[in-house]
Amino acid sequence: MKEETKDIVAICGIDTGVGKSVVTGLMAAFLRNQGQRVITQKPVQTGCTRRPEDILLHRQLMGTSWNELDEAGLTCSYSFPFAGSPHLAAALAGQRIDPECISKATRELASGHDLVLVEGAGGLLVPMTEEVLQLDYFAEQGYPLVLVTSPRLGSINHTLLSLEAIRARNMTLLGLVYNLHGDHPIEIVRDSRRIMERGLHQHGFSCPLVLLPDYHESRSTNWQPIFSKLSS
Repeated sequence: MKEETKDIVAICGIDTGVGKSVVTGLMAAFLRNQGQRVITQKPVQTGCTRRPEDILLHRQLMGTSWNELDEAGLTCSYSFPFAGSPHLAAALAGQRIDPECISKATRELASGHDLVLVEGAGGLLVPMTEEVLQLDYFAEQGYPLVLVTSPRLGSINHTLLSLEAIRARNMTLLGLVYNLHGDHPIEIVRDSRRIMERGLHQHGFSCPLVLLPDYHESRSTNWQPIFSKLSS
């Protein structure tokens, strides 16, 4: 594992469809409003035949547009039409993902920005290649993580397993984002939060649990506790 970086952060989720892209875009917008030079990256986009949809969403939430770095492919090294795990989508396209190609693009982005937010694909242990799991790639690069979760059924299990996987690799967790978007029973919302906060404590993580009330109420989210840990 490389020495931990402080200018690159991986945004990961407990599963697919949990809100990683929205969180990445909103955090980038927050940092941009703080005067920081920030760029987002989606190393592998699947289920896409044109411009990477997650990058487009990032730019929309940031209040910016498609830029020359996006056009050059630096913010998305691989894009495949099949909506599946990166290793499978690549194979079906007759290609193979080279992690070093992604790392090189990230380093180039970092050289011109204060912070790079790297959005992962699916859950933590999705295979990037036949040999490399996504979380192991991030661990090897030394990236601190932000983990996105939700109160939907199954999230307690996925969250606690994700915390175990992060701790097993001795990685830094900057924050757990609790995405409340959707219609969830209040009993589950409250109980899931309680168990997730207890899980953070039990695994030795001192990071904050940050509430994302809803996409349309996103401006009320306080992202500062997550990024303040980078300078500590």
